[in-house]
Amino acid sequence: MKKKLLTLLISLAVILTLSVPAFAHFQTIYTEESALEKGKEINLKLVFTHPFEAGHTMDIGKDEKGVIHPPKLFGVMRKGKKKDLLSTLKPIDFTSLSNTGKAFEATYKLRGMGDYVFYFDPAPYYEGSEDIYIEHVTKMIVNVAGAPTDWDAELGLPVEIVPLDKPYALWTGNVFRGVVKCNGKPVPGIEIEVEYMNHDICDNAFVKREKAKAPQDAFITQTIKADSNGVFTFGIPKAGWWGFAALGAGGDRTYKGKELSLDAVIWVQAKDMK
Repeated sequence: MKKKLLTLLISLAVILTLSVPAFAHFQTIYTEESALEKGKEINLKLVFTHPFEAGHTMDIGKDEKGVIHPPKLFGVMRKGKKKDLLSTLKPIDFTSLSNTGKAFEATYKLRGMGDYVFYFDPAPYYEGSEDIYIEHVTKMIVNVAGAPTDWDAELGLPVEIVPLDKPYALWTGNVFRGVVKCNGKPVPGIEIEVEYMNHDICDNAFVKREKAKAPQDAFITQTIKADSNGVFTFGIPKAGWWGFAALGAGGDRTYKGKELSLDAVIWVQAKDMK
C-alpha cells in the first residue's frame, strides 16, 4: 500500500512539473525612455527577471553554492569609444510580484547628441531547476536628439545581437530586425525568445498593474527563429519595452562542470503614433 502511494505521489509530482510553464529569464538594462530630446542624467536598472509576469527575480551572478560573483562587464559605447562603467554599479534589492532578488543600478550623464550603447555581461547564474548556468550578455541603446551614431555598431562581445533597425525609433506596428552573432560571426537558425515588459518599474520594484493579459501561456514568452544568416524579424504589436534573447548563441559551453547557456540579449522600445 505504501509503495502504491509513493508511486502515485511521484507520478503526480512529475505531472505537475511538466504542466508548470517555464517562462523565460531576461537580463535587463532598463531606463524609462530610450529617445531623449536632450542630454541628462539617467537611471539604469540591471535586473535578472521574468518581465512579462513581473515574476521571480534571480540573484545576478549566484552560483550553485549560493555565492554571488561580480559582473564581468558593464560599459557604454559612444562615437566608437567604449567606457568602463563597472565601478558605477550599486547593488540593490529588486522586488518582483513574487520575491526580492539581488540586482544593480547605475546613473549615467548623457552629455551630447548621438547614441549611447550600454552593455552588461554578468557572471553566470545557476538555474537549479535545469541544473545549468545562464549568462545573458545584454545591450540597450539610448539616443539623444535623434542623431544616429552607434546604434548598429558591433561591440566585440562574446555574443551579441546587432540591430538592423534603430531600437529607439520604433512605432507600434513596425518590425524589429537583428543579427545574432558569436565572436563576430552570424549564428544561423538560432532560437530567440521574446518577452514584453508588462509591468512598469517604480523605484526598485515592479508595479502590480499589468499592461496586457496573455490569453494563454504560449503568448507570455514568444519564440521565433533566425534565418540562415542569423537574421530575425519581429513585428511589434504594443508600445513599450521588448526583450529578445538568443538562446545558446555561444554554442556548446560549460562552466564549473555544468552546461552554460551563453545568450545574447537586446532591449528595444516602441512608441504609439499619435
